[in-house]
Amino acid sequence: MTDTILLEGLRVECIVGDLPHERTFPQELFLDLELDCAPLPATRTDQLADTVDYVAVAERVRAALIAARCRMVERAAQLAAEAAFACDARIRAVRVTLRKPHALPGVVAGVRLSRARE
Repeated sequence: MTDTILLEGLRVECIVGDLPHERTFPQELFLDLELDCAPLPATRTDQLADTVDYVAVAERVRAALIAARCRMVERAAQLAAEAAFACDARIRAVRVTLRKPHALPGVVAGVRLSRARE
């Protein structure tokens, strides 16, 4: 059995990209994260301590991407997964969908990856 916590539409403004103008001005990224966990006791206890704190996950992912100044969206997605794992040992697997809406005129570029805890 698996419980999945969803974070959809997490907005991060950060330096991301390889082109000269992308290294100067922050761009908007949108992330969807799916955090697969063992069945969480909060389903019975209704207590925050018995679940993954998605606010902490969102803050950690945002901070990681702002600090990293990634050149590739693939790297940014990997760092988002690593940041989620670092928040809570109960997270078994993470799926990240990262979108860069202004990569090309009229096109949303992005990447999706799945990672399991080692």
